[in-house]
Amino acid sequence: MGKAGEAFEKLLSIMDELREKCPWDRKQTLESLRQLTLEEVYELTEAIDLHDWQALREETGDVLLHLVFYARIASEQQQFDITEVIEKLCQKLIERHPHIYGERTVADAEEVKRNWEQIKLQEGKSSVLSGVPSSLPALVKAIRLQEKAAQVGFEWENTDQVWEKVQEEIAELQEAIARHHQQQIEEELGDLLFALVNYARFLRVDAEKALEAANRKFKNRFQLMEQYIKQTGKEITQLNLQEMDAIWEKVKSASGA
Repeated sequence: MGKAGEAFEKLLSIMDELREKCPWDRKQTLESLRQLTLEEVYELTEAIDLHDWQALREETGDVLLHLVFYARIASEQQQFDITEVIEKLCQKLIERHPHIYGERTVADAEEVKRNWEQIKLQEGKSSVLSGVPSSLPALVKAIRLQEKAAQVGFEWENTDQVWEKVQEEIAELQEAIARHHQQQIEEELGDLLFALVNYARFLRVDAEKALEAANRKFKNRFQLMEQYIKQTGKEITQLNLQEMDAIWEKVKSASGA
């Protein structure tokens, strides 16, 4: 057994011990861990966004702990254990990479993705889209739905066509606004957002990553604006919009964007 195997065995042993002896760990269920797992995954993605390798190492470990925890609970319920999880994963990887473990040849990464979706359908998946979790955040879900559909050829031919679709959705939103039809406004705005996500994909931009960068930029500039205002001896609530906007422009210029 290599060092990785020994480390994993140590983790399993610690998990068993905690589950048996720690009051908090004994109390946990699949349901109680669910939200904590989501938080750990978001912390992992934040480490990735920041290119923080030390944090990435720690958060990868936290996510791994949760996976081991779920397998331990499942084994207590006599459903499956961690060995079955790993064996099933290995089997899936081998079956879905026939260009590595079989005789199929592929030209590029895109063909690998198309083959992956075809194999999933052959395995009995009811839909190409069935692998997209309903609990995903809406923006991420839109990206994954579009990617999945594209793998079977349901895709625009070029970027110009997608931009035309964006403009079409803008016009439909404006029509709904002019009619003061709130339900239709919401629907058309959703269609526009979906089209913009698609446009980002054609521009080879990760829409989720781009929006998060915009969120961070807004947060940083707003907090700098708050600091600037405090230095003048005032509170932000004492300023009107025009005054805040003037300071915002100063902060924006100072940040170089």
